Amino acid sequence: MARRLLSLVLISVPYVAASSSSAAPSTFTSTLSSSAPGSSAPVMSSTSSMTTSSASANMTSTIVSSSGATTSTTTSTSYLATETGPLTLPISSYSFSPFPTPTLAPEPPIFPATDPLYPPPVSSDPTVVPDFAPAWAAAYTKAIAMISNFTIEQKVNVTTGVGWANGLCVGNIPPVGDFPGLCLQDSPLGVRDTDLVTSFPAGITVASTWNRALMRARGVAIGQENKMKGINVALGPMMNMGRIAQGGRNWEGFGADPFLTGEAAYETILGLQAGGVQATAKHYINNEQEWKRTQESSNVDDRTEHEIYAHPFLRSVMAGVSSVMCSYNLINDTYACNNNKTLTDMMKREFGFQGFIQSDWSATMNGLSPVAGLDMTMPGDITFDSGTSYFGQNLTNYVMNGTISETRLDDMATRIIAAWYYMHQDENYPNATVDSFNFYDPINQEVNAQSDHYMIVREIGAAGTVLLKNEGALPLNKPKNIVLVGSDAAPPVSGPNEYSDQGGDPSGILAMGWGSGTNNFTYLISPYEAIQARARVDQSSVFWDFNDWDLSQAGNSVIGMEVAIVFVNSDSGEGYITVDGNAGDRQNLTAWHQGDELILAVAAQNNNTIVVTNSVGPLIIEPWVEHPNVTAIVWANLGGNEAGNAITDILYGAWNPSGKLPYTIAKSPIDYPAQLVTGGTAADILSINYTEGLFIDYRWFDAQNITPRYEFGFGLSYTTFEYSDLAITTINPAADYAQMDLIDNWENGGATPIAEGSSTALWLHMPAYQIPQLYIHHPPSVGEPPSVLKGFTNVEVSPGQSVSVSITMSRYDLSVWDVVRQGWAKPEGTITFSVGASSRDFRLNGTIPA
Repeated sequence: MARRLLSLVLISVPYVAASSSSAAPSTFTSTLSSSAPGSSAPVMSSTSSMTTSSASANMTSTIVSSSGATTSTTTSTSYLATETGPLTLPISSYSFSPFPTPTLAPEPPIFPATDPLYPPPVSSDPTVVPDFAPAWAAAYTKAIAMISNFTIEQKVNVTTGVGWANGLCVGNIPPVGDFPGLCLQDSPLGVRDTDLVTSFPAGITVASTWNRALMRARGVAIGQENKMKGINVALGPMMNMGRIAQGGRNWEGFGADPFLTGEAAYETILGLQAGGVQATAKHYINNEQEWKRTQESSNVDDRTEHEIYAHPFLRSVMAGVSSVMCSYNLINDTYACNNNKTLTDMMKREFGFQGFIQSDWSATMNGLSPVAGLDMTMPGDITFDSGTSYFGQNLTNYVMNGTISETRLDDMATRIIAAWYYMHQDENYPNATVDSFNFYDPINQEVNAQSDHYMIVREIGAAGTVLLKNEGALPLNKPKNIVLVGSDAAPPVSGPNEYSDQGGDPSGILAMGWGSGTNNFTYLISPYEAIQARARVDQSSVFWDFNDWDLSQAGNSVIGMEVAIVFVNSDSGEGYITVDGNAGDRQNLTAWHQGDELILAVAAQNNNTIVVTNSVGPLIIEPWVEHPNVTAIVWANLGGNEAGNAITDILYGAWNPSGKLPYTIAKSPIDYPAQLVTGGTAADILSINYTEGLFIDYRWFDAQNITPRYEFGFGLSYTTFEYSDLAITTINPAADYAQMDLIDNWENGGATPIAEGSSTALWLHMPAYQIPQLYIHHPPSVGEPPSVLKGFTNVEVSPGQSVSVSITMSRYDLSVWDVVRQGWAKPEGTITFSVGASSRDFRLNGTIPA
């Protein structure tokens, strides 16, 4: 029997007028707060200044007329804003006082002291907040003892990578004394640059499951494979926000909503570290496009930064993440890896992060980055193979001449070694058995790490597939004959790894994007192979035409067939690879290989045309979505090794569709609130102003009253569900709870204090309200978007069965960021909520108790 899985979503919804003036703050200037308690590092004011260039920022959009015809058009901004230059620290003498390990008020069993190898069990309604502070404190004690006899040079070596291609892994810290060093390795979907590992579904696919158990299971399996290969630090998960629909690396992350992304990151990290490997939250922060990613300033206001882009990283810290990777871009004119506000004040002070911050590869831009909060430079050299480093001897000199305090160097080395102890990697951890720079090195085949993980891959691939349209065509029931059309149905012509880092025009099924977020397929199941195997059981006839370019042949091949399935895709990736003119980011939002025309050619000749899409993100599907002969649309995302089997499970009903969109599919590219900024000379630093503020993706569509083609959270099933019996319960802490004063302060409108760990404080995140499947609505005066996801759950339901479900919310979930008081505060007024199946499908309504 196919599983009938019901996914329920919870959205916070403040009502605001749908006017352009409400879409964003009037200015995007971020002024940093004074030095944080516990640190004497300077805090710089970071403001945005712009000059005007004659270049224009172009974007391609598709306009659909009422007759259904399509026209490609290019729109341009009137000018291209560029920055005057990055803000940097002056050469001076910088003292330092380390932050203490947070001391939290426990409330068992809500806040159990937690070892990262043994996290709380996964739950569709998490009510337990793990407390990793004792584990960090124990690790710090060991790390401080280890470095107590290290020389300055040895401590510097702990912080400095050995340089590109000078070790087995993509990043390597050398052995120092009794510390054996570290192997750091991509990618977020599996172990990169080696053999006998699993290619898991991409982040965007696991987000589409809206299923915490599957998010956790994927994390555990990836963690286990990393450990088996001897990798200390896994460079994932990726949690950038998908602000731009064309963003090249969106598929590595978890969609366009901070809550969904945060929960996926949280479960993935708990899983990775339970598997034994240190997890890395990346890319911190505002790395939302590939074009000129090292020469663009993301200019973001403080409230938007906290409520949207920083939230997944906050949740990562709450999951006990070992490492954070700072990104290539500038933030309000200061490079991310040299930004004291984001690295020290937010990540280390406000979030109470105890691990280490590493640079993205060659993202260290200044020798004084340690003063701003950077702990490790990767891969060590300034540019690949340069033989120079901002750390290394330069850091040694800075410490010896008093520019950088030795206490700060101690803090850097302690954080790195503490993360190693924290993950118990001092206890018989295996040696690295990967060679990232010689795939034919036999060491890559010494350890087979795959286990039975193909089962998880297949399940996530099916659960992460979204059924967008179904007019009685699915599930298939032993059709007499089927024809498969399109290269995306086929095995790749030259095998699954026909391009290095998957960086080429796919000749077969698209199962992952390109770039450092990939790995090598051990095998790849295409729909052609999976459907053939099913057809043998059903005794169906199967035909195929994998030529995307001969439309006449494609149309003729489907005449008289009971079912015609057209497979199309759209690819993207990291900007160091350009594919068919796409320099990482997608040039447009149309299917590759003239996919629209291929679908129309088939639909013109067959009245049961099913479309299957493997895509890195949203597409504009207006040319064919309402065609009367297109009877079903299956949005299959990126399925990894078992992509073809997962698609087949959906087509034949072996898995009842339960996936939901993690982003909005618009009717036109110009409907999205933020567009790709291109252009600029080699010397320009582009200004990318986040003028939409809090109103990204579906929040914008709701506020501006724009009708999408398919809204965020949309997904059909082969089963129908009803909602009833709404109730809400207040969960009160014990009367003698140690931090009751902070709770009372919040209830009375006070903000969280400016203190170490203030945003991850347990009292702020403890269960406060229990509500079944809801979306909440803030009062209009708060200025929040009309629809803001705040929770989701899923349950397995048999036909005719009724199941009670609940979602627990915290005070943090109801709070907004107060930029004046620099804390989280409960808004004044009545907060209401709605229960729904998507961001535009509310079924029940209620009010949060005052």
